Amino acid sequence: MKQPNRTFTHLALAAAVLTSSGTALAQASHFDALANAPFEKDYPTADSTRLLRDELIFQRAAQAYLWALPAINIWAMKEGSEKVFGAGYNVLPVWKERIKASTLVTTPNSDVVYAMGYLDLKKDGPLVVEAPAGVQGILDDFFQRPLVGPTIDGRTWVGDVGLAGPDKGKGGTYVLLPPDYKGEPPKGSVPKGAFIYRSRTYNVFLFWRTFFSDPKDLSKPNAQIAATRIYPLGQKAAAKPMQFPDGNAKPADLLFPRDIRYFEMMSRFIDSEYVDPADLDMRGFLHTIGIEKGKPFSPSPEMRTLLDRAAQTAFKMSKVVMTDMINREPGSKYYPDRQWINVFAGENTSFQSSQTFTNLEQRSGFFTSAYSASPGMVMNMVNAGAKYPVTFRDKDGNFLDGGQSYKLHLPPKIPAKNFWSATVYDGTTASGLDNGQSHPSLNQMDKPVQNADGSTDLYFGPTAPAGKDKNWLRTVPGKGYFVIFRLYSPEQAFFDQTWKPDDMEKLR
Repeated sequence: MKQPNRTFTHLALAAAVLTSSGTALAQASHFDALANAPFEKDYPTADSTRLLRDELIFQRAAQAYLWALPAINIWAMKEGSEKVFGAGYNVLPVWKERIKASTLVTTPNSDVVYAMGYLDLKKDGPLVVEAPAGVQGILDDFFQRPLVGPTIDGRTWVGDVGLAGPDKGKGGTYVLLPPDYKGEPPKGSVPKGAFIYRSRTYNVFLFWRTFFSDPKDLSKPNAQIAATRIYPLGQKAAAKPMQFPDGNAKPADLLFPRDIRYFEMMSRFIDSEYVDPADLDMRGFLHTIGIEKGKPFSPSPEMRTLLDRAAQTAFKMSKVVMTDMINREPGSKYYPDRQWINVFAGENTSFQSSQTFTNLEQRSGFFTSAYSASPGMVMNMVNAGAKYPVTFRDKDGNFLDGGQSYKLHLPPKIPAKNFWSATVYDGTTASGLDNGQSHPSLNQMDKPVQNADGSTDLYFGPTAPAGKDKNWLRTVPGKGYFVIFRLYSPEQAFFDQTWKPDDMEKLR
């Protein structure tokens, strides 16, 4: 009997799984073929063996892709950053004029000054981070889990640095320990008053944000970041001098791949990392597809084709999760009558809204479109932290269309003690929408024109309505997009919903 072609078998699978137009028969025929794969005298035939083996590999590859999204998202950022700006604990790229759409990275915020660094506790050992005053910072491991810090007055500090961290924005010293570090650091090596944080991975993501009141004068937030010092524990005098390259000077591609390159990147990540016993089952999935720590990843041409299709399928699945399945989760919408989604509905950085399971839909949906998590981002804290309502749809439930024009009405007294902003993002990559404007966002400091009652109308579309340029964000015909409405230090009116934004309304 002629052998079936593996590639076309799985192209058929991808087409069946991703179809959403009611072609139940096509799906059933594929799934029936799997369920009814013939066995003879209790054993699979050669054709059944090939069909089911390839299906197993495809499924494990797709699930491994989704499982690893937090890690590969940030690993891609590390590789992309180091390619452009160089590597080392002393290299801290800063987007000195605010991050622009030319830097490709998931859901950046153009309304603060960013600094993003990548630390290697395997290569350099424990590191000391002197965080400057005024930052709102995060220390995450490379599965984007906040590092666990000290317990002070009954509270265990996790991940946050600066305004939402134990130094409370006054600046502080943090000692970062790798996952296999035993016991406590030697006496006398830890700077006085330092906070000790432990990581579950060798690699650590350092993420600073600083604020400004005048978009035309960013000297203060840049000076704050430039006060950062990072060095190996006990080696401050011999440390490499800090470097603060300008992230906008040479735009970097920090996006994770959507094809076979994802698994190639995953192999490099696995080789570099600590083996966490909690990950052994998922590492078994990786073994099935040819990824194993300490061994080269060298799939055959047929396997490469299969894994490439699995990666493309899994990426599209992650988008379905974000735009459809999360909508169906209890508590996923901020308001039952509106389209705004709460990507941290469980108020938990581990996406464990229940003590009985991890919400993999929320986890996959978030990390296919964003990076970094900390308690300050997810917990409901009045006048502290931040909230990130996001919408993919207009008032009528249709996906936002770059060729259409919309209005977003914001009632008076927007409840953000620090500031608010609205940003448009590419519907596929989740990077800042490359719309030709200096930044793909509008914020409170831009002083958009208010209505007579104190409310604000923002406009989105390919052209600005007459006289509305100051309140307008350009969109791109032929492209979908989504909007994040950020509130830094949200006030009580946001939480009790006495204030809430309208939906994006299509202009007729």
